[in-house]
Amino acid sequence: MRAVFEGDGILKNARSGQIVVDLGTSSVSQTRDFAAQLQAKGAAWADAPIARTRQAAQDGTLSVMVGAAPALYAAIEPLIRCFATDVTNCGDVGAGQVTKILNNMVLFETVNALAEAVAVAKHNGVDPKLLLETLSKGSADSFALRNHGMKAIVPGVFPERAFSTEYALKDLSYALELATDAGIKIRGAELIGMVLQEAIDKGSKDNYFPVIAKHIERA
Repeated sequence: MRAVFEGDGILKNARSGQIVVDLGTSSVSQTRDFAAQLQAKGAAWADAPIARTRQAAQDGTLSVMVGAAPALYAAIEPLIRCFATDVTNCGDVGAGQVTKILNNMVLFETVNALAEAVAVAKHNGVDPKLLLETLSKGSADSFALRNHGMKAIVPGVFPERAFSTEYALKDLSYALELATDAGIKIRGAELIGMVLQEAIDKGSKDNYFPVIAKHIERA
């Protein structure tokens, strides 16, 4: 991202009054740094990371978490709604990234819990599909269960060119950075970081990150 922003990139070519909207998941400190540099040129930066699945992107039903002052948010919201059904102004610049990063942190930890549950179920004679279908009827139900659990962990399908283990670890590192800056120890996130790194070390860096289930079961 910094290579795109600096050099002959965004900062150099930004015009006064221009708005740059970042739809990716990026470091909060970097986001706020970019915003300050653009502001000095009379331009603006808004963070608007997206959430949900590839199918949601194709259907235009993404959830977008925006970090922007109210006037800037009002200017870009109609454009974002062209590809999203849920658009939330989370606060000033950087707040969208904070929210998305924490969304992903919770997702990774939930997928790890599902992977562990499936591994234990298999070794105790309970069908993983039946397990997750039953859990979906109770308090353990979640988006992760119905998507990452039922569509990836149960069938054992972890394709490349999906949301990879390497990308997951990158996003998690942002959450750990936020916690460190705040002086907060987030042990669950630290643990899933270790799990993701182990999967990468075992050759799954390019696979869809629920592939951690395969390595948990083998271990």
